[in-house]
Amino acid sequence: MSQHYGNHKRFYPPFHFFTIPLAVLGLGFAIYCCIAVPTIITGLLVLAFFLIAFIAVMARMFALKAQDRAARAEEKLRYYILTGKALPSELRMGQIMALRFAGDEEYLALVDKALADKLSPDEIKKAIKNWRGDYHRI
Repeated sequence: MSQHYGNHKRFYPPFHFFTIPLAVLGLGFAIYCCIAVPTIITGLLVLAFFLIAFIAVMARMFALKAQDRAARAEEKLRYYILTGKALPSELRMGQIMALRFAGDEEYLALVDKALADKLSPDEIKKAIKNWRGDYHRI
């Protein structure tokens, strides 16, 4: 299936639909138990589930940051190959991540438009006519 604006967001089911919901349910149940039977064990159970949920979210954030860095490096190289110049430093990370979906034929014009009009990442994605899918980032 080809990627476009309407279907480019991706989910990783084991994380988004299993790990996070179970951690939140566990935390909610632990809080309920701590209120119903306030003991040191139920308090520690709340702490444990809070830490599990926190660690899961932080692991996800670290993975996204690593993917962002790799994608930014790819886009810097792509811009350099197309222009022989460095990617403008005024572009924000979100804009760079959105520009990665643009085909080469419209990439440079979109970079200029993003800078001139201070486009949001969503506006950049909506302006793309020839979508270049990113099937590896989750």
